[in-house]
Order: sequence, then structure tokens, then C-alpha cells
Amino acid sequence: MISHVLVARHPPQMSINDTTQVMAGYKLHEESASPVGNRLAGSFYFFYYAAMAALSPFLVLHYEQLGLDGRQIGLLAGIPPALILLGATGWGALADASQQHRAVLAVAIAGTIVAVAALSVAQTFSWLIAIVIFMALMQSPITPLVDNSVLHALGEHRDRYGRIRIWGAIGWGACGPIAGHLVERFGLSASFSTYLALFAICFFIALFLPIAHVRVPAFWSGLRALVGDRRWRLFLFLAFASGVGLSVVHYYLFLYLKGIGTPRWMMGYALTIGTLSEMLVFFYGERLLRRFGRRRLLVLSMAAGVVRVAAYSFIDTPVMALSVQILHGPTFALLWVVGVSYAHVLAPPGLGATAQGQFVGVNFGLGGAVGAIVGGSVFEHFGLALMYRGAAIWLIVGLVTYLLAYRLMIYPSKLSEPTM
Repeated sequence: MISHVLVARHPPQMSINDTTQVMAGYKLHEESASPVGNRLAGSFYFFYYAAMAALSPFLVLHYEQLGLDGRQIGLLAGIPPALILLGATGWGALADASQQHRAVLAVAIAGTIVAVAALSVAQTFSWLIAIVIFMALMQSPITPLVDNSVLHALGEHRDRYGRIRIWGAIGWGACGPIAGHLVERFGLSASFSTYLALFAICFFIALFLPIAHVRVPAFWSGLRALVGDRRWRLFLFLAFASGVGLSVVHYYLFLYLKGIGTPRWMMGYALTIGTLSEMLVFFYGERLLRRFGRRRLLVLSMAAGVVRVAAYSFIDTPVMALSVQILHGPTFALLWVVGVSYAHVLAPPGLGATAQGQFVGVNFGLGGAVGAIVGGSVFEHFGLALMYRGAAIWLIVGLVTYLLAYRLMIYPSKLSEPTM
């Protein structure tokens, strides 16, 4: 596909009823041929998520090795997602308003590399807090900016996003076991070294990655239109609820696996198993969206999340715990496919990166922060089993609230779901 982006000829009336109406009054601008752009985007996803798999799950073990207690670990785990809401939304708005998307992406990647290098040598809790804050602010806009550009490049075929994003799942799953073996043999320092090497590759790819530019003078009126859409606000609520409930898996899975006697090399395979189901969801994301629609997939994602976290609270053997990871696709990947699609079709022209930033910020940011901090406190006082059971109850409450709110807010107003 040819990578197209939109350039405004005249400021249109900001409407977000559907994609066709939103794009009225604009002309297409070609930035790059899609085969090259798609390969670059797929390569970026691969190395980015491979880097995340090499470091993110092992951070809590690093903090524990430094002698931190559960409350301190929970705080350090909660800081990055808390700042994602500010960072992803702020950086995305800056990129949209200034049209400096590539510069913002390059600065974010370079800043993340510096932060992780500093984190690998920090020893005191106060220094760890300062570095983690800087790292979170730098890393937060990376995926929203890339997702937004990929969707613009796909144009009317944006439902094929999962076919490109699947390379991130492959990178995550491929690097998980490798990182586990490296950590087992060389210690946790190998996790940092692997991350830095892979992120350096991401920086190089980003210099050539096709970036979407959508020039719209009426940025602030478009922003008001986006945040004023009931469908968008209700979706962000569900993204928040899911972020809170599933963050206890993201941040505490390896502590849980360690507690039930799982060797470190086997922990890496937990990521691989989760990736296999994630790959299936991304690969068939186009068909799932067309067949079931966004709202049904959101409900399915939340229901799968309930089963997943509840299962962890009862399982005490490594093999059974790893088998639960097959639900990673129906929980995380399904929400991601729907969320990226929702953000793209509801965002007014020129606010794609802003909308993607809001989605990531509310889900991984606000939701992840609340889940990490509250989860750390519950873990410290009551243990991991009760933490996971509490997360399951929270997801049930969030799903029921969403369904009731949809019935009261969306259905009576006759607002239709956005088209593909």
C-alpha cells in the first residue's frame, strides 16, 4: 500500500461521526512506498518489544536484589505508568501541534537509552526514583507515535494493522527465553545490556521510519471534539479498568513465578507462551474486528482478564502457571487491537498521535500506576494470591459498569459505533 497522510486545504468542521466525514476537505500526500515502510515498521516493533521483554519483567527482580521492600518496589513499578498519561498525551500533542513527529520520536528513544543505562548502575532508592521518572517520560510517546504513523500509512486498510504489529509479539516472544537464559548465566546485568543494544537498533530504524504528518490549524477545537465524544470517554474508562486489573500481571508475574519455585530460565518461556496467543490475535485482528465489532471484543477481553488473574491466585505449580499465559492474547492483544483502532477512527484529523497517547496513557499510564501501587501494597500486607483475586473482582466491577454506562450513555443517544 502507498503510505498516505492528509494535508488540510481548509479547516473543516470538526466532526468525528465516522472516518469519511472526518476526512472531508483534505487532500492526500504521499510520503513513502508501503513495502519499505511496512518492513521498517515491522522491524521497529520487533526490536522495540524484544528490548522490553529483555528488561521489563526482570526489573522487579533487580529492585528486590537491591534490597528494596514490597512497598518500594510497588512505588518504582507505579511511577512509569503514572507518568505515561502525562508523557504520552503531552508528547503526542506536541508532535501534532508542531509537526515534529520524527524529532520527538528520536529524542524519546535517545533519552530512554540514557535513562536505562543510568538505572543499571543506580544503587540508592532516591536515585532510582529520579531515574525511573526520567525514563518514563522519555519512553511514553514511542509506541503512540509509531502506531499513529503505521495506521496513516495503511490508509483505508488500517484494519491490517495487526499484521504489522505482530512483529512486536514475535520480538517479545523470541527474546523472552533468550533473556531468561542470559540472566540465569550472567546475572541481571545481562538484562540491561540486551535492552540497550536492542534499543540502539530502534533508534537507527526510527531515523528512516515513515512518519505521518497531518496539518490541521484547528488543533484545539479538534481536541475538544475528541474528549467530548461519549464513545471515546467510555472507552477510556474501560481501558483504565483493564489497565488496573492487568497491571498486577505485568509488574508482579515474575515475583509470583519466583514464589512458586519457577527457575529464572523458565520465566522467559512465560513470555513466549503469552506471545503465541498474542500473535494469533494480532494476525487475525482484521477478521475479528469485522466479524464481532469493537464493543464485543472489549467485553471478551475483560472477561478473559477475569479468568486469567483469578487463575493465578489459585495455581501454585510452575507448569500450570505458565499455561495460564495462553490468555495473554485474549486480554492484552485484543484490547490493544481495538484500542488502536478506536483511537484512529475517532480522532479528528491531525490528532492521531494525541488520541493514541491518551489511550496508552490511560491504559498503561493511569491504570497501570494505580494497579502497580495498590497491588504492591496488597502484596506487602496480604500476599500475591489475594492481590490477584482482588484484581479479578475489580475487572468484574469495571466490565459491569461499562455495560451499564453504555446502555445509559450511548444507546439512548443513538450514537453509532465508528465504522472500520
